[in-house]
Amino acid sequence: MTAAPIPPDRAFITLDALDLPGVRHGYFTRRDGVSGGLYAGRNVGFGSNDDAGLVAENRARCAADLGLGADSLVTVYQVHSPTVVTVDRPWPREEAPQADALVTRQRGIALGILTADCVPVLFADAEAGVVGAAHAGWKGAFTGVLEATVAAMVALGADPARIVAGVGPHIGARSYEVGPEFEARFLDADGDNRRFFQAGTRAGHPLFDIGAYVGHRLAGCGLDTIADTGHDTVAQEDLFFSYRRATLRREADYGRHISVIALSPGP
Repeated sequence: MTAAPIPPDRAFITLDALDLPGVRHGYFTRRDGVSGGLYAGRNVGFGSNDDAGLVAENRARCAADLGLGADSLVTVYQVHSPTVVTVDRPWPREEAPQADALVTRQRGIALGILTADCVPVLFADAEAGVVGAAHAGWKGAFTGVLEATVAAMVALGADPARIVAGVGPHIGARSYEVGPEFEARFLDADGDNRRFFQAGTRAGHPLFDIGAYVGHRLAGCGLDTIADTGHDTVAQEDLFFSYRRATLRREADYGRHISVIALSPGP
């Protein structure tokens, strides 16, 4: 898969499939931020031990890059669940609900999902004026967060045949070694899931293609258009934070980046 290009003067990636009338989106990298040390660049995770003021500035830069105000950016307290919230208005950070996906039909509200190896998925039905964003780690994808997000969009008037899904930067198959119990969980649920695993360098520790698995779950929702930026967060340290990379290095913490989608403000 060819990775989507990132112009050298820009901090985010876009997908042609999501370049739709009245829709703004971006998969943000760690470029052009104010954090330092382990968080060097644009760390947007208040859950990290980074300075909260620096995180707030990094988030404000993301919103500004999409032509939106910092107070328009909405995120949730992510817990690796299939829970989706419908957003009617922005909320204070301390009131963020526990969930892993957001949907809205309100213009000018930017839906944000934080990741550092998990799969961010942005959704849009431009005709219906409905957008969504989902955090799909293996547990969320396995338990149905993607299907739940599509269902929540349909409840707002979207049509699955029109919904475009864009898969953002995530841990690549060559970087995602798992244990035998992990593979067994997927095979017990559906034997056809074997195609998402391949032999790794250690016996009994296969490699998992979470991007392909997410694409499979999205196709099962009846979506005709599914795009992928094609970036591996573990392998591309200059662009992305990575929980797996930080763990292997025994680093104390790690940064997070954000993927954002919004309906353009105005009528």
